[in-house]
Amino acid sequence: MSTSRTVDRAFETALYDTADDALDTAASLLAADPAADAELAARGAEFVAAAWRRGWQPADLVRVVRRELGPEHVRSVAALIRTQAPHDRPRGPRWAAQLDALPDGAAPSRTDRFSHAGAVLELYRLLLRLPALEPLVAGETGERAGGGREGRPESRALARIRALLAKAEATGYPQEAEALSAKAQELMARHSVDEALLSAHAPSPDAPGACRIGVDPPYEQAKAVLLDAVADANHCRAVWNEPLGFSTVVGFEADLEAVELLYTSLLVQAEAAMTKAEAAQRAGGRGRTKTFRQSFLAAYAHRAGTRLRAAAEAATADSGSAADVDLLPVLASREVAVTERLERMFPETTTTRLRGVSDAAGWTEGTRAADHARVGRHRPLA
Repeated sequence: MSTSRTVDRAFETALYDTADDALDTAASLLAADPAADAELAARGAEFVAAAWRRGWQPADLVRVVRRELGPEHVRSVAALIRTQAPHDRPRGPRWAAQLDALPDGAAPSRTDRFSHAGAVLELYRLLLRLPALEPLVAGETGERAGGGREGRPESRALARIRALLAKAEATGYPQEAEALSAKAQELMARHSVDEALLSAHAPSPDAPGACRIGVDPPYEQAKAVLLDAVADANHCRAVWNEPLGFSTVVGFEADLEAVELLYTSLLVQAEAAMTKAEAAQRAGGRGRTKTFRQSFLAAYAHRAGTRLRAAAEAATADSGSAADVDLLPVLASREVAVTERLERMFPETTTTRLRGVSDAAGWTEGTRAADHARVGRHRPLA
């Protein structure tokens, strides 16, 4: 039997049947034919290319495989993505950054061919069943749908902001960190205004784009609320896909970057503060509870959103006064553009009620933690 036929038979047996014995039968076929390995890998790269056509991106595949399967499957999908990458058209800096961030695809030494074949088939079964996603790119050209900034070098303002925030992360003095973060927030707000004004007067103004940000368990609802608050404060809109574990954020490129950085930073700060608050609760005789953590994160998201919106409004007003221009028409037109882009991508959305927010102590501690959170838009130091 040819190697191609072996792979075909294995796929017919396992990929279209969810029974465990079907998977074992197909794995046995592949394990018995070492010559089928190359063909099996080539078919995997084809599955990855098909996922790109259905709107998925490298970070999306890694996230869903990690969520649904295990470490070996994550290594395998990362290797397949790297195999497919040379055959893909250029897709912009954001895509390239996702390729650079792929986990190590080198597989550890495996004990038997049967187990490896079974893991590969489990991965392919998942890839085959991935639904189509809302495309983040403009048509078939591979250009980002808001790519006016793509490929431009980072400005001096952004470099200065990153340096300030790195110092804020590194210092052991809370007051110094707060001052550095506040200065960085001020510079970022001004930079956002500058970008809006430059785009408004450009021959071909930027258009809003979109990105996906993972919202991982546990307490996904509260985390999605936090991401929504960060997006709203930064002129973006977020739509949460609960089954697949991510939110799609729509906005202009500079604002999308701010949302990614700030959400990650606030989430790290929230989880650290929650751990400390829980320790204090246990010292007072109270056991660790799920409702405490859920209420903590919900309150944190609510309060952080209020702080962020107030800071953004104040900084925007100051920037407009300093530039002696009326920013309202510029910002209003960008808000309309973001809303229109969102409605094209998601013509139907629903709202959901946040569950499990019933712990008064958790709400109080979460609000207090948000009041002390640093709101600079930065990546945490390693």
